[in-house]
Amino acid sequence: MDDAEDTVKEQRAVQSVEVGGRLLLALGAHTEAMTLKDLAAYAGMPPSRAHPYLVSYGRLGLVRQDAASGRYALGPAALRLGLTALQQCDPIRVAEPVAQALADETGLAVAIAVWGNFGPTVIRMIDARQPLHVAMRSGTVMSMFGTATGRAFAAVLQDEHIAAALSGAALGGGRAGARQPLPEAELAAAREDYARHGCTRAIGRPIPGVNAFSSPVFDHDHVPVLVLTLLGHQDHVPAAWSSPAASAVKRAASEVSARLGWCG
Repeated sequence: MDDAEDTVKEQRAVQSVEVGGRLLLALGAHTEAMTLKDLAAYAGMPPSRAHPYLVSYGRLGLVRQDAASGRYALGPAALRLGLTALQQCDPIRVAEPVAQALADETGLAVAIAVWGNFGPTVIRMIDARQPLHVAMRSGTVMSMFGTATGRAFAAVLQDEHIAAALSGAALGGGRAGARQPLPEAELAAAREDYARHGCTRAIGRPIPGVNAFSSPVFDHDHVPVLVLTLLGHQDHVPAAWSSPAASAVKRAASEVSARLGWCG
């Protein structure tokens, strides 16, 4: 089978499934049950066309109808599908192709970091198109307030997690050392930057001449699960909050969050 045949097969679709699927997507976009009229309008079809789909979805358990009000909502089968999808959704696996696309689009270096026992820890580093000499590799623990990555975590994590990392205590078990006082000024600055701009930045630190922007990724419960960082030489990454690099990393983080089920 040649590539042309593969492409044709990939493009084949069942139109009725796509049409009916708009009703399920409409229900998924609303927290309250919907009337047939409103649901059909949101899905872009007349009620008479929507109703047979809803009957079939009801038989499958994907949709339920309230007997008293007649309104429709997602059913138990839809709930099971959603829970299974969440269990199958690994944040790192979801983030990697988005991070690679971000690197390809910008030509800049991209890092994926998670929250480890001792703080922000790089688990994937995608090199820049042009050589960039940075001491970042898988396993590198980043400075909490001296890097854009660390500041992104600081902006969205709870104080106790930050304090535990600063004291060298392992999160989730083990004997904690003496807790270090939180640097309130640095913490407030990171949170203000994120609140105002949707990302954090590091200008010429920890590496002179290298700027970085970072944005956190959230799962369906709005729990920060990782941080994406875009970095490059100051000639290619302007320090302004409105720079293309800042916009690009925010878009990428939002895309990963959406794939993980966060609708913020």
